[in-house]
Amino acid sequence: MQMKRIARRQIDQRTALLQTVSSEVFARPQAGWLRAVRDALGMSTRDMAARLGVTSMAISKLEASERAGTIGLDTLSRAADAVGCDVVYALVPRVPLEQQVHLQANAVARAELAPVATTMALEGQSVDAQTTQSLVENRIAELIDSRGLWRTEQ
Repeated sequence: MQMKRIARRQIDQRTALLQTVSSEVFARPQAGWLRAVRDALGMSTRDMAARLGVTSMAISKLEASERAGTIGLDTLSRAADAVGCDVVYALVPRVPLEQQVHLQANAVARAELAPVATTMALEGQSVDAQTTQSLVENRIAELIDSRGLWRTEQ
């Protein structure tokens, strides 16, 4: 279970800088990155096609595929190489993974404990807020690295 925490922390550390950069910085240009770079270099579709060993029509299809978001990473990498670029690929968590796991565990713990608290209150055995919070925190600690944390049918 510690390995999951270590893995989350390592990913959080590696992506922390990327989280501070606006997604607009990485937004694909309207014509697509391949077309934008190719045009900026003054490279024709024929020149790029020769570098990739394909036809000019294939370059047009490749650029259309990038605009549509259907291009494969391997194809994009080869095309990027032809224009002297590298593809940078990352999943950047919107919030740190450790925080995502804690939020999920908190939601699950509260959902599990709510019916119990309601039943106890109906029986005149309600628990004070501090005890409830302690129960939630204990359940969160149990859930953090459990396999079923993300199941929707808790």
